[in-house]
Amino acid sequence: MLRNRSSELLMADREVLLDLDYAGEQHTADCYGSLQNGGFIPPRFLAAATAGDDDEEEGDDPIYVHCDKGGRQPSRPKGNCFRDGKTKIGSGGPGREGGGDGAEQGEGAPEEASRSERRKAQQARWRDRFIHNLQTAGLLLEKEETVSVKKTIHYMKLSAPWDVLVYYAEELALRAPLQAQPNPDINTSDQVLRKLCIPNVMAQSVPNKPVDYYTCAFRKSKMEKFLGSEDHENYFTNTQRHRVVYEILSRTSYGKRKRAEVGVARLLNEGVFTAVFPLHEGPFAIKDNEIPPDQLNQRQVLFHYWARWSRWYKYQPLDHIREYFGEKIAIYFAWLGFYTAWLLPAAVVGTFVFVSGIMTMGSNTPAKDICTSGGHYLMCPLCNTCSVWNISDICPMAKLGYLFDHPGTVFFSVFMSFWAVTFLEYWKRKNATLAHHWDCMDFHEEEERPRPEFAAMAPAMEHNPVTGVKEPYFPKKDRMSRMLTGSMVIVIMLCVVMIFLVTVIMYRGIVSVMMFHTGSSMLRTQAGNIANISSSMVNLALILLMGQVYTALAERLTKWEMHRTQTQYEDAFTFKVFIFQFVNFYSSPFYVAFFKGRFVGYPGHYGTLFGMRNEDCGPGGCLIELAEQLFIIMVGKQLINNVQEFVIPKVKAWKQRRDMAAVRGTQAPQEPPRWEEDYELIECEGLFEEYLEIVLQFGFITIFVAAFPLAPLFALLNNWAEVRLDAHKFVCEYRRPVAERAQNIGVWFYILDVLSHVSVIVNAFLIAFTSDFLPRLLYQYKFHQDLTGYVNFTLAYSPPDYNYANHTMCRYKAFRDSNGTYTLFYWELLAVRLGFIIAFEHVVFFVLRAIDWMVPDVPGSLELKIKRERYLAKQALADNQEALLVSRGSATSPASNTSAGIMS
Repeated sequence: MLRNRSSELLMADREVLLDLDYAGEQHTADCYGSLQNGGFIPPRFLAAATAGDDDEEEGDDPIYVHCDKGGRQPSRPKGNCFRDGKTKIGSGGPGREGGGDGAEQGEGAPEEASRSERRKAQQARWRDRFIHNLQTAGLLLEKEETVSVKKTIHYMKLSAPWDVLVYYAEELALRAPLQAQPNPDINTSDQVLRKLCIPNVMAQSVPNKPVDYYTCAFRKSKMEKFLGSEDHENYFTNTQRHRVVYEILSRTSYGKRKRAEVGVARLLNEGVFTAVFPLHEGPFAIKDNEIPPDQLNQRQVLFHYWARWSRWYKYQPLDHIREYFGEKIAIYFAWLGFYTAWLLPAAVVGTFVFVSGIMTMGSNTPAKDICTSGGHYLMCPLCNTCSVWNISDICPMAKLGYLFDHPGTVFFSVFMSFWAVTFLEYWKRKNATLAHHWDCMDFHEEEERPRPEFAAMAPAMEHNPVTGVKEPYFPKKDRMSRMLTGSMVIVIMLCVVMIFLVTVIMYRGIVSVMMFHTGSSMLRTQAGNIANISSSMVNLALILLMGQVYTALAERLTKWEMHRTQTQYEDAFTFKVFIFQFVNFYSSPFYVAFFKGRFVGYPGHYGTLFGMRNEDCGPGGCLIELAEQLFIIMVGKQLINNVQEFVIPKVKAWKQRRDMAAVRGTQAPQEPPRWEEDYELIECEGLFEEYLEIVLQFGFITIFVAAFPLAPLFALLNNWAEVRLDAHKFVCEYRRPVAERAQNIGVWFYILDVLSHVSVIVNAFLIAFTSDFLPRLLYQYKFHQDLTGYVNFTLAYSPPDYNYANHTMCRYKAFRDSNGTYTLFYWELLAVRLGFIIAFEHVVFFVLRAIDWMVPDVPGSLELKIKRERYLAKQALADNQEALLVSRGSATSPASNTSAGIMS
């Protein structure tokens, strides 16, 4: 009966059929859908959609819209509104592009043409049913078109009326204001500078600062308890409206529910629509400088006070970012800003350590001995076809190596271990404060619906054990087998990375031999350095190439594994990509730090790889080679990423504008409507790549910091640019993403925590086995405090049976006797190294646990605010308080007790 009544109402409005595919006829000015026209679809029901029963035929409920063909059409209102100038647009889209003259059919391929026509007809049925069900769900719809001879772009503007907003606000547990309170200033640095009476150049006054409230979950029955509930136009924020509209779009069916034909996301994948997005609040540019700051729209405020390069040293307006983009994006920028601020002390200490190394280079006794040795130390050849050489030839590299291998670097590695864990502990406090301030501390992902791809490919339907609703189902056994197969693919790709690493090692050996054979003394002494730098550049190119290939492969693998929800899909994808990128970026530095020079052997008994002698550390030691690799890989990757982030969005936006200009042609108005301007922008690709870039950077500045004290400085400079690049993309170049709630940075925090602990272990081994710190320390303890004779002590004599080019005696760096056997000092040094690793790790991890214990995750002042807010929510939303008090007051009467028992 409900369906029949709906058909009668629809028949009363039947004047023009909304056909989003049809574009064969020329649109006149008084016809629906022209550039000067629009149609308004009134709501029929305010309850959830009930159409689309399992036994109902698809496409039997076409949608009809009213079109007033008589009289002059109203002019388009300014702003994000319907044609009545009052109804706010909750979302721009869905939209799609259609051919102007229809698709051309090839004479020789009738089957392909028939298949294409059937596909288009199916899409049209899905689209009509979907739009009809949106109307049934209570959304207001209005259509616009951009028409040209060859192409027509259709836009559907959506808006949720008050009753729909109220219904979904309670279902989605949106937070509603109970009591206003001062908006706190949560910048710790600003508070410290104020106490010290130091002017804060980073502070700025941003207009229209959002009001802070005590809030609780919205309830329709307690509407009068919430502030501003009488103002229906402005009670719900724009981001809340967007969330409600997108929720309806995600829930609405367009076909058979038993086939999981539900949601706009799957329609986008099927090509029925090309985009769905909320509209920006207006242009970001400020044409008139005389506009008062408090009259700027939200997008202009973000551009003027945040996204411009001139604001690089100012605090980020996090409350404004959250109000405009939602909590998920705001937390990313809060974390990036917090991390960048914490990089400042790390960069200062690292620069101080590097400068102290420069200032103490003259007191390096081993370097002096090398430079003044002349021809005293005749060194063994570095390759099978090389000649002997004097150790004095490496004087410049010996001096330079001290910059990366002196006692200050040991202190800095300990400092960075403490810094990493302290940073994470204080971020947890900052995150808790922001989560409460933005009303998402108690936010938990609701029971997620199946992903559109999962719903489309699942072979069966089963009842959800939580909701009881029939949903697409994929057997767990089959999924596990697919995940195991995907794991094998990951292992194979990691083996490919190892193969490329071996290739780079062989390239380095070939280049070194070529440098030795040039005959130039300068090239011969710098052969290892030239080979290392050039191989690092080749390695960087391979890293970036393999990263692109594997990311695409990981995406296909993760889809093939059939993860049910989007959260499961994102976690699996993040794990795959990070594991691969970790090995991809860090395998070469790990090789240089812990394997290069360990399996060289000794004269007459050299180790080989594919017929080539195993690599030995260069004249300045392995740490200087590690520093060169870290500099080229880390800084090179940052520069390339920044160039890509600056250029690629502009190229994509230019192409989109060019395509739109071709569609508009001469009909384009002087000022395109908001939905057309936003459609010209590029789609927001999410935060995965942004997080991955910064997390890999965090690994560089913590894991190998003992070899590269300037890493935090380069990271700081990069992040200052990264904040503004990302801000400009989101404000100016991206379509506005749907606001999503989040209470933290998700799985990335656990990855950062693992990296901080790995850095402690790696730095301990780096200092113990790669640095010369412990050999020098043990030599000072046993022999000479001023390291006199240390160079001679570290050089062994070649065995008596070794003869090369009439040279019966040469030296090489090792703690061996004349027979090639390790000396007692070697075993003493090994014991010291192992003892240092154990002591270093235990002391550092003990202090880290103490820091974790002393720094609470939630500040004490915040706990009081949380208790206060819960008390207010309890007082405001308590049901039948007066009746409860009366019943308690009369509880002494037996009759009353009996009556109350009967009532219940």
